[in-house]
Amino acid sequence: MLRDYDLAFETYGTLNADKSNAVLVCHALNASHHVAAVYEDQPDEHGWWDNMVGSGKPVDTDRFFVIGVNNLGSCFGSTGPTTMNPETGKRWGADFPLVTVEDWVDSQARLLDQLGVTTLAAVIGGSLGGMQAMSWAIRYPQRIRHALVIAAAPNLSAQNIAFNEVARQAIMSDSAFHNGAFADYNTVPKDGLTVARMIGHITYISDDQMESKFGRGLREGLKFSFAPEFQIESYLRYQGEKFSEYYDANTYLRVTKALDYFDPARQFEGDLSRAFAGITARMLVISFTTDWRFSPARSREIVKALLDADRDVTYAEVNAPHGHDAFLLDDRQYHAIVRGYLRGISTGAAT
Repeated sequence: MLRDYDLAFETYGTLNADKSNAVLVCHALNASHHVAAVYEDQPDEHGWWDNMVGSGKPVDTDRFFVIGVNNLGSCFGSTGPTTMNPETGKRWGADFPLVTVEDWVDSQARLLDQLGVTTLAAVIGGSLGGMQAMSWAIRYPQRIRHALVIAAAPNLSAQNIAFNEVARQAIMSDSAFHNGAFADYNTVPKDGLTVARMIGHITYISDDQMESKFGRGLREGLKFSFAPEFQIESYLRYQGEKFSEYYDANTYLRVTKALDYFDPARQFEGDLSRAFAGITARMLVISFTTDWRFSPARSREIVKALLDADRDVTYAEVNAPHGHDAFLLDDRQYHAIVRGYLRGISTGAAT
């Protein structure tokens, strides 16, 4: 249990007089509260959803007061494994408790209390962020008017849990991991983190996209060795090594577990429509045709359950070649859907 905690957050735009134009953006696995724009001292570090959030963009900060929160247990400013445990004077490390999507949503609600925001115009998120948007609609029906659930699923399939477990085992099997106490040994399980990210990254890209970008292209010709000879090998190693430089291993273990645990239908004997019965928010669900990690079929499960519960839902399936990562990328159809939907949202207290 945590007696108290800190949450890092950023805001964009201006909160209106009756505090009714707030939009909460929920992030996915390795993102943070830095949703849009740049810092003065880091002009090249754009926010992870800078193409979506900003003046004149689909989530228009000329109309909305946008809030980005770093999830509890992350490694980008909020209390987590990399921060100090006040009871020991040492980093939390492996002692940091497991957290759930519901814990994140509850902590976000407490932050909004501190900001004086009682009702959100919308909650929006992709992937794991979409799961948080879904959970917001379930847990706080009177505090949210719209939920945008993008490239998400009502729970993880066995295959997705399997990918997460292999990634976790890669980290925990690294000799530098030291059962999560690697900071005490001044080590970082970079090899494990690299492999974990390589595994994850494969699931974020469609087969067609991987083929068109890399195919069977070679870097310098065949050398018949275990060095990265194919371009795709080199690309995956680059992505993995870059990830291992900035992401915390204990955080990765906990975030992927939160993904595994998410299942709002569990307490309703697997009946998702019953889990959605109390939702009052209007829902927009978006999927991408080539996303095989959270396929359109999984989004349609959400839509069917909402319809079965007689809830208000709009569904869009975007024909995009990029796979799961499509929710982060520039796609005219996708951005037009989000822009059009949000234009129809009142920024007054009544919907």
